[in-house]
Amino acid sequence: MQPRLENPLIIQSDRTLLLEVQNPLYEEVREKIAPFAELLKSPEYIHTYRITPLSLWNAASAGMKAEEMVAILERYAKYGLPESIRKDIYDQVGRFGLLKIEADQGKLWLTAIEPLILQEVCQYKSIQKQLGDIKAHDRAEIPLGARGTIKQELIKLGYPVQDLAGYAEGEALSVNLLPLTRSQQPFRLREYQARAVDAFYAEGSVYGGSGVLVLPCGAGKTIIGLAVMAKVKMETLILTTNGTSVRQWIREILDKTDLKAEDVGEYTGERKEVRPVTVATYQILTYRSNREEQYPHLSLFNQRNWGLIIYDEVHLLPAPVFRITADIQAKRRLGLTATLVREDGREEDVFTLIGSKKAEVQWKELEQQGWIAEALCKEIRIPMESALRERYVTADLRNKYRIAAENPKKLPLIRKL
Repeated sequence: MQPRLENPLIIQSDRTLLLEVQNPLYEEVREKIAPFAELLKSPEYIHTYRITPLSLWNAASAGMKAEEMVAILERYAKYGLPESIRKDIYDQVGRFGLLKIEADQGKLWLTAIEPLILQEVCQYKSIQKQLGDIKAHDRAEIPLGARGTIKQELIKLGYPVQDLAGYAEGEALSVNLLPLTRSQQPFRLREYQARAVDAFYAEGSVYGGSGVLVLPCGAGKTIIGLAVMAKVKMETLILTTNGTSVRQWIREILDKTDLKAEDVGEYTGERKEVRPVTVATYQILTYRSNREEQYPHLSLFNQRNWGLIIYDEVHLLPAPVFRITADIQAKRRLGLTATLVREDGREEDVFTLIGSKKAEVQWKELEQQGWIAEALCKEIRIPMESALRERYVTADLRNKYRIAAENPKKLPLIRKL
């Protein structure tokens, strides 16, 4: 294939995509690749994306076909699409939905489009340990408590499971959004917020009810959470990052819904109120007085019959909360975040235990519509001292990131800025 030098996208065989910012097609291409490629870094002139199995599965779960992804890459590639990447896209996207978890007659079942696939995965000891006693050529029983764990084990084998088993009904709670807030301001969802809520709820079907909504800072993720509560109309546990966020959630709930103050509780280091809507911090849930002690506050997950659990800033979800989330897969689960990238690399656990990406809104779209301020970005490169540079060169990928992030030469420049 002849190079098309007017195109802005360089596709590398290691599955990274380099997008030229100053090319006239930049914005068009950015919007088209965002559903199936992760943005790694965005300096001034070249933005770097990466195609991963997880980014492809997230796109597939949202209904995007492998043919669409390949066509986009072929259309905008400067030097063509490597054949290995084409094959990998078809292979990975084709894996999504091969295995499903479904409910029938009060039991959970692992089913497969082809019996041979089910037979293959059932050969693994890690999967055998999660299955019940009943097995057939086209389905295998899953004990109710193994629903989350088996999804974690199967994704490690490269099989993302489509969970269609539905949800247990939590305690009913009437929640409605107010057309006029209690602070006397007109209130309605923005179009992109309503779109995100509908994508998550999916008209109450088993295709919705769990998943992650990705929106930039300032897009109103809290408002979206309130709108989901109004759709689900069940008692809700909201988990967030700190006391300030807890109080912000409570203010928004009492300002924009018809819930009363006695319906909403704060569960933090300062107060321990468990009410129909309870807002807690990740810190209190993972608090323990010593390393040998169990996490006493994880019992909050069982103190009421929650119908919905909202994970704010889900990319910061601590490991102990992942463990309890694996046990409550029958609850509706909403993750809110501006990024699916986690420092600990546990994006797969977000996908399996919270749910796949249901909707993503790009910051540029909201900037153009005037909903958020214009972002002006400049990259400033900071050199390393020779000793630090030696540590960086010999470190593994995760520690490379930390060493670069903690470069002490950044501090004087930050103070100056």
